[in-house]
Amino acid sequence: MHGTQPKTGLYDPRFEHDACGVGFVADLDNVRSHDVVQKGIDILVNLDHRGARGAEPDSGDGAGILVQLPHGFFVRECSELGIALPGPGDYAIGQCFLPRDPETHAGVKHVFGRALDELGL
Repeated sequence: MHGTQPKTGLYDPRFEHDACGVGFVADLDNVRSHDVVQKGIDILVNLDHRGARGAEPDSGDGAGILVQLPHGFFVRECSELGIALPGPGDYAIGQCFLPRDPETHAGVKHVFGRALDELGL
């Protein structure tokens, strides 16, 4: 017997196993709110045994939260920069961490700039 509970509904004790933790927060009425984000952060802070967590306490494990793009915010900011933003769901955002070494930083920034120019961005 793999679990302590019998198979009922969608639950099947054959699939029980130890695993790293994961948290999930959503509003069932599909209402966007800061409360949902805050609860996600609370889970992240309190979930000690997460996937990809390293044994070294001074470095991050890459854990984070996934949230919807704040389209209104991006529209306002991009309009100030003269960028016409497509509608919700028609664009994506990305983030990268550049090296701290000034020379390497400048080189990577140059490569990104060249790539963005080729894309017309």
